[in-house]
Amino acid sequence: MQIGTRWNVGVTPPLALPDPMLAAISEVEAGLEPTQRERWSWTLTWLERHPVAELDDGTTISWLPDIGEVTVDRLDEDDDVNGGPYA
Repeated sequence: MQIGTRWNVGVTPPLALPDPMLAAISEVEAGLEPTQRERWSWTLTWLERHPVAELDDGTTISWLPDIGEVTVDRLDEDDDVNGGPYA
């Protein structure tokens, strides 16, 4: 694992990320409350040369290059992981 960078919610993410991943980040950010947008940030890491962005609440967006999609995994109130692919 290699740490890439951190950036605040609402700030332009690293442009080296694939377009579907940038779209998923924007979608997640659009659903945040104003106070969350003010305080939270993302951490980008690289796992086996594939980007993974994690929000301060544990939401994780992972790039799956083999299928050209990202997954968004969110922890809900029951600590279950809910995710979905984005093309």
